[in-house]
Amino acid sequence: MAAVEIDCVKCGEPLPPEAPHCPHCGADRPAASADAPSRAAPKEDRARGGSGTERRSAELTRRIARLKQWDDTGETLGVRLPALPAWAEEVTRHGHGGDAWLEVVRGVERLAQKQVVAALEIWEKATRNRLTRLEAYSVDGRLERDQIDDVLHAARHGEITQALQTFQQVDRVVSLKERHLDQAREELERLVSMLRDMDALGLDPPLPPGEASEDLEGELRGGRLVALKQRLRSIRLQAVGRLKTGVPAYVTEYGTFLVRERGDGVAVELEAAELARAAQSFVRGQPEESLRRLRVLQQVHGTGFVRGSGRLRGENSVTGSSRAA
Repeated sequence: MAAVEIDCVKCGEPLPPEAPHCPHCGADRPAASADAPSRAAPKEDRARGGSGTERRSAELTRRIARLKQWDDTGETLGVRLPALPAWAEEVTRHGHGGDAWLEVVRGVERLAQKQVVAALEIWEKATRNRLTRLEAYSVDGRLERDQIDDVLHAARHGEITQALQTFQQVDRVVSLKERHLDQAREELERLVSMLRDMDALGLDPPLPPGEASEDLEGELRGGRLVALKQRLRSIRLQAVGRLKTGVPAYVTEYGTFLVRERGDGVAVELEAAELARAAQSFVRGQPEESLRRLRVLQQVHGTGFVRGSGRLRGENSVTGSSRAA
């Protein structure tokens, strides 16, 4: 009696007679009681309530749907996986040349597996570099490193669906950790820049900029992101509280200085317009933007304006604008 042909329970490829393992994915041959449905006995097909053609059609439909699922996930990896053209799918649905088309689909699956493995190997290298950067800031990446190994192992052994699902999970987690780190870095740099502008404008920052930068950078490098964000919010609130009185006073003093300049015949329209924009930004709740404008104004025109204990330079002092007159 001829040996009954069965398919591998993992990848679906036909198993050679008496082969102990699948030559395609390495899975063990199923026990006799667990063998996949045979393709040799029409009577058995009828007993199970379906014909061989119907089973092939169902298998083709399942494999084609799986290829489309792989392709959808593969786009995240930046690869376009091979697929049957629309006309070929239509032919397979009507059961024409079922065995031949089944072999074609299996071949397409093998090509797709090779492309997925190649793309995941590239992703692996890039993701390990991303984890190295995160770990430099004491962000734990041990679990993700283990999962990367699981992704590659599954893909190389034909478990493409599982590999792509784990890949998506790992990529989301790493991206989330990167986003938290980048946000903390941006907030830190923005706050230190604000303190430096306050210091340069004589607006009494709550902490010296250099000391704050070193201290906050240490917390960031230590991976204490939650505590760091709390400190950033606290220092910013203190700074904004001081600016609520400091900025209006600064704008008033600078405005008085510009009025005196104009009285001396100096054209100060551009400076006055920029001062007004800075004041408007502060009123709109944009203290960083307000300070940036005031700092630029000071750098361009501020040689004639010295703010210290609420005093302006004497009328006989030489100013930047006076030199230009």
